Amino acid sequence: MKICVVGCGAVGSLFAAHLARLSDVEVWAYDVFEAHVRAINEKGLRLTGAADFTARLNARTNPKEIPRCDFGIVATKATHTRHAISATAHVFNEKSAVCSVQNGVGNEEIIAEYVKFVIRGTTFPAGHVIEPGVVGYDIKGDTWVGPFEPTNTPMEMVRQLAEAITRGGMNTLAMQDARGAQWSKLIFNASTNPVGALTGLHHGAATFFEPTGQLFYDLMDEGIAVARALGIKLHDDPKQMAQKAAKAPGKHKASMLQDVLAQRQTEVDFMNGAIVEWGKKAGVSTPLNKALWSLVKGLEHSWTNP
Repeated sequence: MKICVVGCGAVGSLFAAHLARLSDVEVWAYDVFEAHVRAINEKGLRLTGAADFTARLNARTNPKEIPRCDFGIVATKATHTRHAISATAHVFNEKSAVCSVQNGVGNEEIIAEYVKFVIRGTTFPAGHVIEPGVVGYDIKGDTWVGPFEPTNTPMEMVRQLAEAITRGGMNTLAMQDARGAQWSKLIFNASTNPVGALTGLHHGAATFFEPTGQLFYDLMDEGIAVARALGIKLHDDPKQMAQKAAKAPGKHKASMLQDVLAQRQTEVDFMNGAIVEWGKKAGVSTPLNKALWSLVKGLEHSWTNP
């Protein structure tokens, strides 16, 4: 089996490294970070923290050098989805399936424009790039995958990918309907990420500080109301997820806070923006999510020195 990980940043590296431990899986990775790709090819991809090992795999900055693959795992920032899948679409054929494990909602729709079969995915493992070729594995967690409904992806494809990832060391559950898992994480992210990004607080600090902790829950209530109106049964309680994550060791900075500190475009459109848009379609008011979306967009705008 050949699997291409599209986007070998922190989360993509976790999947690539674990899958590369399997003798029956050939892993290819695509990323535009040249120093990271070079280090992986020269020294292997090393994980530290929640797991500590080095894996050997094939990494490329030129997608034309990647052979046909049976599966793809897209792990880029949501803002880079279209560029990444358009560059690598030729790697997949009519017998391939591509899975998104990205934040937010809306990525599968973009991927489906370029490949036949798409898998909806949600993952909780988190990390950060320490240096080229070395990734800190901050938080362990499960991954849920299921068919992306509009593409009629065969369930057998979903199970095959889930089984491989699980054997590699990252527990992955195949589900007939993965929307509940995806929306659970969306609601969790759309509360914790923008608050952390705007205050500079790591997740634990923001959770246990009463004003921001309450804001988490108020934002979640809006997201839960939207999911309920759409007929989506949540897989987990976002509020319990926030408490559990806050008790994890270390001071994990949400991905949006990492983006803000680096003055990179955030994924707020795919998080709070998505909840606002789906709320409009479902007839549910989401004023707090709209406010957080507006503030983060304003912060992004400030970097251009308008």
